[in-house]
Amino acid sequence: MHVPLVDLARQHEEIAAEVEKGLASVFADTAFIHGPEVAEFEAEFAEFCGVDHCIGVGSGTDALELAIRALGLGPGDQVIVPANSFIASALAVLRAGAEVVLVDCDPNTHLIDVAQVEKAMGKRVRAVMPVHLYGQVAPIVSLEAVSGRAVILEDAAQSQGATRHGRSAGSLGRVAGTSFYPGKNIGAYGDAGAVLTDDEEIADRVRKLGNWGSSQKYFHPVAGFNSRLDTVQAVVLKAKLARLPQWNEQRGVAAKRYDQLLGPVAEVVRPVTLEGNVHVWHLYVVRVPERDRVLDLLHEAGVGAGVHYPTPMHLQGALSDLGHGTGDFPASEKASAEVLSLPLFPGITEDEQGFVVASLKDALMQVQGR
Repeated sequence: MHVPLVDLARQHEEIAAEVEKGLASVFADTAFIHGPEVAEFEAEFAEFCGVDHCIGVGSGTDALELAIRALGLGPGDQVIVPANSFIASALAVLRAGAEVVLVDCDPNTHLIDVAQVEKAMGKRVRAVMPVHLYGQVAPIVSLEAVSGRAVILEDAAQSQGATRHGRSAGSLGRVAGTSFYPGKNIGAYGDAGAVLTDDEEIADRVRKLGNWGSSQKYFHPVAGFNSRLDTVQAVVLKAKLARLPQWNEQRGVAAKRYDQLLGPVAEVVRPVTLEGNVHVWHLYVVRVPERDRVLDLLHEAGVGAGVHYPTPMHLQGALSDLGHGTGDFPASEKASAEVLSLPLFPGITEDEQGFVVASLKDALMQVQGR
């Protein structure tokens, strides 16, 4: 048996006819940019997330950068970012001209550590960027309590459909950026993203900035760039959005099954969900000893496990100018050495999960010499 980390083919089978019909319409009308499907998807996703505005853009990284720019942040301003995240969270800040301030993650949930945020707050910190990691929402209320006047800018790339105390990811801060990279809970057939906000002024700025600084063709009152959700991707996203609640529910069932199967395995530390969170299980991340050897053995057995993220941001060359080194963020470093993402996707079967767990048990026995 072979079990991939993510199986996008199964998703496509469910929506293939609908997507084919939608694309045929786009191709017939040649409405590749700003076609009606874009506005339709933006309205539907805004309603899904419980916000007034959704602005489709070219990628999740662009979404974060545009949100930062729309907030008026730039040189001299600082944004707090967790060290345990994908590099795009920090690069979006740098691309906007602001400065990154890294903080450690909570050792149990791997979400941003509120206590570390409080310690890092300074006069130049203008925003805090919690990352809703692996599919669950960061502790926003606690962050608001320590962030003072700094804006909460959500990185909601991994959390479409997740809630905290009944409120949706993307609706909890002043503004949010999300990603529709193909492997996300709702993914396009290429790069895409969106900015979410209740603030009409921010929404207007994002639309202009992502359209060369313009709301009227050939008139450019501000400097912007080209980052728009194209109509082809909107067709795919509309079809997937209609199924997202069902797919997230399937992810939840699969996560509970992993919990049950892995409960007796003492060497495996299972994921922790914050009280008040509805987790949408973008990733099912465990911690294991001798992770790299276990990962190699799983791949040999046909299990497409992965690692998110093998190198914390403060040890990446792209952020070497921040001056950090080994030991600066111990929880993030410990996570990077132990975390293991197991296959999880809508449609994964009990047999496939049983095979994954059996292979994981075998791998653990081999590395421990039993």
